[in-house]
Amino acid sequence: MTPATRSLRRWGAVHKWTSLICTIFMLMLCITGLPLIFHHEIDELLHSEVKPAEVAPGTPFADLDKLLANAMANAPKSMPVPHFLIWDRDDPNAMFVSVGESLTSDPTNNRFVRMDSHTGAYLDSPDVTGRFTYIMLKLHTDMFAGLPGKLFLGLMGILFCVAIISGIVVYVPSMRKLDFGTYRSQRPRIVRWLDIHNLAGILLVMWTLVVGFTGVINTWADLVLKMWQYGQLAEMTSQYRDRAPPTRLTSLQSAVTVATDTVPGMTPSFVAFPGTLFSSKSHYAVFLKGDTPVTSRLLKPALIDAETGKLTDSRDMPWYVTTLFISQPLHFGDYGGMPLKILWALLDVLTIIVLGTGVYLWLRRRKAGVSVDRAIARGSALDTPVLSR
Repeated sequence: MTPATRSLRRWGAVHKWTSLICTIFMLMLCITGLPLIFHHEIDELLHSEVKPAEVAPGTPFADLDKLLANAMANAPKSMPVPHFLIWDRDDPNAMFVSVGESLTSDPTNNRFVRMDSHTGAYLDSPDVTGRFTYIMLKLHTDMFAGLPGKLFLGLMGILFCVAIISGIVVYVPSMRKLDFGTYRSQRPRIVRWLDIHNLAGILLVMWTLVVGFTGVINTWADLVLKMWQYGQLAEMTSQYRDRAPPTRLTSLQSAVTVATDTVPGMTPSFVAFPGTLFSSKSHYAVFLKGDTPVTSRLLKPALIDAETGKLTDSRDMPWYVTTLFISQPLHFGDYGGMPLKILWALLDVLTIIVLGTGVYLWLRRRKAGVSVDRAIARGSALDTPVLSR
């Protein structure tokens, strides 16, 4: 056996075992990720919601202090503390106020109070935890297991990327004997499945690597944000560390106006209230975004003193947070409108086919009396390892 053959067999073993370990979880992620591409459309179809008032273009937005007061008047009584004010990405006529039990309560358990961004009127406050899209999202992000679930899926994503790369290594030599995209329709069924698996896999290489790698990055989101909190945010607020929390907060509207005036060309994405996860006990943290598909995902914080209403600091996010922000739209394909969503869905379905055929080929090999190797040999197939062998 030549060194090249031994190397190829080792790569084949790497591809087989990384694929076998991660495939079931990757199938789950692809299946749950498919409806998440169209989560907004599915929610509109399955759940009724109060529509914001129709307004003419250029209509000014409501005063944020009045909007907040109206939201809190309609918030659940068990959740009397505002954590975040969020501009709806999908509907510029709506906003959300995220409310919790206390300033220190887990924001993942918050309720969202939906408001009309122009009139400041209360729209609704749905409990989304029972929705189909919410269940799919939790399965897709952490399997209802919190941070351990995210990190486990991140590990599966790393194995998936290794399986893709090793699959390329063992696939390329096989093309010396076959034309690209060959489908041997007259050969045994196992060979036909193998050809489908190989062709679909090689066509999807770039997309699966991008989605797999960005998915891994997304599983680190909690850790990345903790790094930012204990790094840049702590540095920006270090001089206020020993300061007592303000007894009376300055105007929310004024704080947002100061932030947008300080960073021209950017618009607010959300506001973190003093004492919450993304701010200090003494500041409003106004997170601003750009106006292009890419820059709208890149946030820049502006810290406004919650007592005086003055800007105290504003900085670009560090590279590791920027990497996280860029990975999110690349992973879900929700930054280019419906055409990109449809493309992402088609690629997702093809990936399910690749994973499914990989499982089928392995099961056929394990079945008593059936050898994939012998079937391929009888079909005049390759004598080198290939995808999923």
